[in-house]
Amino acid sequence: MRAKLLLTFGLALCLVASAVGAAIAAKPTVIRIGNLVMKVDGKVTPKALPKGKQAPIALRASGQVGTADGDVPPALRKVVIDFDKHGSVNARGLKVCKPGKLQARKSKDAKKACKGALVGTGKTKVEVAFADQKPFTATGPLLLFNGGVRGGKTRMYIHAYVNVPTPTAIVTRVVIKKIKKGRYGTRAIATIPRIANGAGKVVYFKFKINRKFRHKGKKRSYLTARCANGRFFAHAKSFFDDGTRADGRIVRPCRKRG
Repeated sequence: MRAKLLLTFGLALCLVASAVGAAIAAKPTVIRIGNLVMKVDGKVTPKALPKGKQAPIALRASGQVGTADGDVPPALRKVVIDFDKHGSVNARGLKVCKPGKLQARKSKDAKKACKGALVGTGKTKVEVAFADQKPFTATGPLLLFNGGVRGGKTRMYIHAYVNVPTPTAIVTRVVIKKIKKGRYGTRAIATIPRIANGAGKVVYFKFKINRKFRHKGKKRSYLTARCANGRFFAHAKSFFDDGTRADGRIVRPCRKRG
C-alpha cells in the first residue's frame, strides 16, 4: 500500500533521529495510512534563528505507532529523508563510536564504551507478538552516538536496550550525506534491524539531541540551522515490512532573527 502524506516526515525523522529535519515538525500530528495510526511531535529551540548564518539548535522529538483496530502495527524497516539545505549535522571533531562497541551491551556499558560520542538520549517501547502468544511490550532507554565522518558521509548509531523477551541490544544505523536537490541539501538513510526475529515493532519513542563540544579551540554544535526564507522543507519515504510505503513533503515556518 502506498500513501501520499503531508506529514510522514515527522514520524520518519523521530524513528531514525535525522535530527535537523525534525526541527520542522512544530505540532503534534496524527497520521493514518489504512489501519496504521501514527502520532508525532517535534520541538526545536531556539524558535528564532539567524537568516544568514548557522546557529546551534537543540531538538526534542517523539512518536507513537499503533493501529486503528488495536492490532500489532507493521515494523518499520527503512527510512529515506531529504531535508532542508539550511539545516546541518556537524560531527567533525567529535569523538567516534564504533558499532561493535554497542552490540550486546547494556545502556550503561554502551555509554561507557563510547564516552564522548553521545549526542542524544531518550527512551523507546517495543511491542512483541510471537505466534500463538499474547503480545507484550518492553520499554528501554535510547542512546544516540556519533559514528564519525568518512567519505563525505556522517554516521549515527541508535542504541536501544529492551527485554524482547530477553535483554537485547538493538542498534540502528543512520547514514547522512550531502545532496543537491533544489531546496533539499541533506539525505539521511536509516536501516532498522529486525527485532525478536521480526516479531518486535517499535510503538513509542522520544529523544533529545543537544550536543555541544569543542574542536580546535572553538565551540561547536552537533545540530545547526538558519532561517533563510521563513520556511523549512523536508521529504521522506518510509518502508514497512508488510509492504506499506508512505512518502510526502512537509513545509513549516521559521522565524528570522537579526
